[in-house]
Amino acid sequence: MVFYSTEECLITTILGSCISVCLWDPYNEIGGMNHYVLPFWNADGLLTPRYGNIAIPKLVQKMLNAGCRKSNLKAKIFGGADTLFSAKNGDMGVGARNSTLAEDMLNAEGIPIISTDIGGNCSRRIQFNTRTGIVTVRRFKSNLKL
Repeated sequence: MVFYSTEECLITTILGSCISVCLWDPYNEIGGMNHYVLPFWNADGLLTPRYGNIAIPKLVQKMLNAGCRKSNLKAKIFGGADTLFSAKNGDMGVGARNSTLAEDMLNAEGIPIISTDIGGNCSRRIQFNTRTGIVTVRRFKSNLKL
């Protein structure tokens, strides 16, 4: 999912190991959010924003098309929990891989990450105000026994 608005609206999503990147341009008061499930599209099946390496550039492009300048954009990253199982043998779980991808891609784009709420083992409900850039987070306890 990729969404942006030039008008004030609240975008809400629920995250487990998924990631949402919220981009905000404080000068134009335009905000957008993506929500992706897996870090990389492997060239098999449809090219969709359910993959981070597709969702992040798509969100950046939509923000630029809406009149934002990349130098004005600020990023906030949410999600990336280890909600289903714990990675074994030092491997990174899906949540950690999703988080790392978001950080790496935003750093490569030169977009500063001003806030994160990532990792752990709890799901999150986030609500993003596209005009103010404010994100509220509600965490849900996990019943996962690690």
